[in-house]
Amino acid sequence: MTAPLLRARGLRLVVGARTLVHALGLDIEPGQFWVVLGKNGAGKTTLLATLAGLLAPAAGTIELLGRPLDAWRPIEAARVRALLPQHIEPQFGVSALSAALLGRHPHQGRGLWPMWDGADDVRIALDALARLDVRELAARDMASLSGGERQRVALAGLVAQDPRLALLDEPLSHLDLHHQHAVMQLLRRRAEVEGRAVVASLHDLSLAARFATHALVFAGGARCIAGRAAEVLTEATLSAAFGHRVRRLAEGELVALVAG
Repeated sequence: MTAPLLRARGLRLVVGARTLVHALGLDIEPGQFWVVLGKNGAGKTTLLATLAGLLAPAAGTIELLGRPLDAWRPIEAARVRALLPQHIEPQFGVSALSAALLGRHPHQGRGLWPMWDGADDVRIALDALARLDVRELAARDMASLSGGERQRVALAGLVAQDPRLALLDEPLSHLDLHHQHAVMQLLRRRAEVEGRAVVASLHDLSLAARFATHALVFAGGARCIAGRAAEVLTEATLSAAFGHRVRRLAEGELVALVAG
């Protein structure tokens, strides 16, 4: 049996005196699209940063392709997994194309500086910008873009990086309705068709139910409920997790999770 892309065992996350997660076990496989849901401050960002290796857990182990995460050289790990943070700061004097090309750096040589962008890197970055509907902004300064445009350029950088595992912290921030659905379709395609794995924190329960294959819900009391989306995203689980009644409405294949 081959190892999963990412495996966590006995994971405990602590911030200050507060335990966010206790004894979490998680296997993330190619083809899976995980959504992470929970109240503000529940620990979604901390979990994603820990799975990416940016934060150390208070207890437990994390493996990437069967190797302990802390045994990977950063440049090697960046070819396998990527993290898109929640906040994308404006970059003065940097074009959208240059920002997207940052995703190609792990694939250039041995990670030594300076790095040079080859013709293939530029082609891949431009294609990624096109997939996120910002190809026409390639020459624009990042500081001149709207929040939604910067978010889509950042997503294009992740697509250009082409990790086997993508960890995304609120990737739909600042996006309008059309681009929210387009991004979710792109992420689902990366998992389902391209054989990658995606883990994304979201606030929109209906989009989570529509596109995710798996879900992890911060259920309170340092407890997480994880599994197949259809089994986890229930009225009872979500109502308890958010402290507010959630109703599941269905019309044909369309499902909506709304505040009741």
